[in-house]
Amino acid sequence: MTQALKDKIIESLTSILPIALIIIVLSMTFTPLNSGTFVLFMVGVVLLILGLGCFTLGADMSMLVIGEKIGSAMTHSRKIWLIALLSFVIGIIVTIAEPDLQILAEQVPAVAEKVPQLGNYLLIGTVAVGVGIFLTIAMLRIVLRIRLSVLLIIFYVAAFILSIFVAEDFWAVSFDSGGVTTGPMTVPFIMSLGVGVASIRSDKSGQDDSFGLVALSSVGPIVAVLVLGVVFDISGVEYEVTSPAVADSTRDVLFLYLHGFADYALEVAIALSPILAFFLLFQLVSRSFHKKQIIRIFMGFLYTFVGLVLFLTGANVGFMPVGSEIGRTLASLWGGWLLIPVGMIIGYFVVAAEPAVHVLNKQVERVSAGAISSSAMKKGLCIGVCCAIGLAMLRILLDVNIMYFLIPGYVIALGLTFFTPPMFTGIAFDSGGVASGAMVSSFVLPMAIGACSTIWGSGSIMKLAFGCVSFVALAPLISIQILGIVYKSKTHKIKRNFLSVEDKIVEYEVF
Repeated sequence: MTQALKDKIIESLTSILPIALIIIVLSMTFTPLNSGTFVLFMVGVVLLILGLGCFTLGADMSMLVIGEKIGSAMTHSRKIWLIALLSFVIGIIVTIAEPDLQILAEQVPAVAEKVPQLGNYLLIGTVAVGVGIFLTIAMLRIVLRIRLSVLLIIFYVAAFILSIFVAEDFWAVSFDSGGVTTGPMTVPFIMSLGVGVASIRSDKSGQDDSFGLVALSSVGPIVAVLVLGVVFDISGVEYEVTSPAVADSTRDVLFLYLHGFADYALEVAIALSPILAFFLLFQLVSRSFHKKQIIRIFMGFLYTFVGLVLFLTGANVGFMPVGSEIGRTLASLWGGWLLIPVGMIIGYFVVAAEPAVHVLNKQVERVSAGAISSSAMKKGLCIGVCCAIGLAMLRILLDVNIMYFLIPGYVIALGLTFFTPPMFTGIAFDSGGVASGAMVSSFVLPMAIGACSTIWGSGSIMKLAFGCVSFVALAPLISIQILGIVYKSKTHKIKRNFLSVEDKIVEYEVF
């Protein structure tokens, strides 16, 4: 166990060190930071490395194991109503306490104002129901063997049609909600459900269908929040700018982190408790795990808890003030044009620090039996997110309507589904939800907010700064599918060469 944890921490070090070095270089050149903010950041780097290592080990030991077992047990029952009901309940359970969703709800007070009695729970409940419905659709798709691309085209077209009836200021929040919802809490569990369901199928497409649950679960919140915007006629959405906490002394650093640990420990405990309760209920009914497995799973939950608390505290206390400061400073230099290259460099490396990305890459490599390596996945995601954040910063500088990017982007992504191997379609659309996680919310989004408030003022934040998450969610849809087309081309070429060699051997033997 100790060696496994060391390996995970070394792996997380290689993921987080590049982004840390970039920020250190920026702080010494274009965007000098005060000493308190810099100390907060350095402590945050250490917490991110430790937290990511613990989280990935914990997810391997608990969430992935439980999800696969539940997925296969549900499918073994052959009862459509039971699969639908459990999928709906699981979707709500794993979503309703997602830390990133809580943050999004607090940043959009206009929704809570429509029904003050419910407050933030109106948006949280809407998103959770959206995930529950679409996770049910995703599970039934695997059982009924419906092509993923068909459903994706139908639902994304429906989302863009719904957006016509919603205020323009609400578009970015609606599309961001899809990326925010599929965070470090939901992704490992939902992905392993798909693997579990597909594992009992012996047909050729069973492996392809093991991906796609996160993809459809990411569409659910977009459609649900747009419906919410239509029903309540939400307009005039505003964002209240709050300055990140600044440390003036080492004592301030200590108190800020102690406060952060307390807050995120409570959030993560609330997030994990429904999944833990569901696991215990499942074990009581099915008796699927023996004693040693149960102990290992509980240890996995402990590692997951510790890892997420460390990671979220480091990201939100240590990285958020730095992101905001870098955004404001870069926006004031040379007309803000430095935001584009800096944003692209940060985007290339920041995706490797996302906890759920590590889970996805390992799952892809395992399910494909090594045919799709985690390093190839990582490069595809990095290139996609690099381009996405560059475009997001360009949009802020030029004040361009978000739909001018999203509509062509999704047309390209959905068009590629006709040419990409089915497995890569599922992986690509899963990657969209996975890439837009905690690091994007706690560093890239504050950077965009800081830049936007400097260039256009706080009144444009909801329209221009928000949307970064949806850009990050869109980019892998294209980059990973292109990777799939390249993979398909190389595979066919190898097959042709192999057959050619076989023909020559046969001719030689005959001769």
